[in-house]
Amino acid sequence: MNAILFPGQGSQKVGMGKSHFDDNNSFNNLVLKADELLGYPISGIMFEGPEETLTQTQYTQPAIFIHSVALFQTLSEKPDMVAGHSLGEFSALQVSGVLSFKTALELVALRGKLMQEAGSIHPGTMAAIIGMEDEVVDEICRQATDEIQKPVVPANYNCPGQLVISGDMDAVKKAVELAKEKGCRLAKILPVSGAFHSPLMKPAYDAFQEKLEQIEFSEPSCPVYSNYTARPSTNPAEIKENLLNQLVNPVKWTQTLKNMEKNGANHFIEVGPGNVLQGLVKRTLKNVNIDGYE
Repeated sequence: MNAILFPGQGSQKVGMGKSHFDDNNSFNNLVLKADELLGYPISGIMFEGPEETLTQTQYTQPAIFIHSVALFQTLSEKPDMVAGHSLGEFSALQVSGVLSFKTALELVALRGKLMQEAGSIHPGTMAAIIGMEDEVVDEICRQATDEIQKPVVPANYNCPGQLVISGDMDAVKKAVELAKEKGCRLAKILPVSGAFHSPLMKPAYDAFQEKLEQIEFSEPSCPVYSNYTARPSTNPAEIKENLLNQLVNPVKWTQTLKNMEKNGANHFIEVGPGNVLQGLVKRTLKNVNIDGYE
């Protein structure tokens, strides 16, 4: 069974999609449509940068979504199930028919803008913790939160031994310090513009909820695995609720991959810029086939 995966923030790079744009009419048409819908040339930022602009959340998120969806439309792969890492969940919802391209792009653009604004309202950061058990990192976050009296939480369960934590700047620094004391292989602050997938994203959650209430979700053509639950759903109302909750809760990617395999997936295909997800599959599952299109 084919499991199609879509990448999230961090997979962007200047020049992304340019060769497909030049060589494939279907890809070209969708990118130009995105320029028109957004009201500015996102294609220029994707193809030419500069990198400082592309890495701004409000541009990164539409760029990765557009690349992923436009590329998927040029392929003959048929998904038996889909999932996306954080932002990638929108790509998964679009290709499975839950959202139209126009609606999904509008939501992605709004989400990127709201997350960037939330990062200004409640400044925070994220850090990678490598080489520790999930449960140990969970406990470190609780301890740092208690000591600093500000939140730090697990944000991305990426693969066994690789977590990202998120929260208040001082609390994240404290958690990094504790992780190093407890012997983790690597603990470092990441260059991000906010504390994504943490309670500090609550302003984005509130505004995004208002928008989502106006959108009708359709039933998907195959099960969609949610970051919030790590479980599959074909229920539009449940999918919508999961998508909203994802903003302030961790991405359960390790759990998602394991559940996909348990439910029959033996061929994982990453569609979109970069190869981050292929690496996470390799470090999480054994005896599955892994491919990528970027």
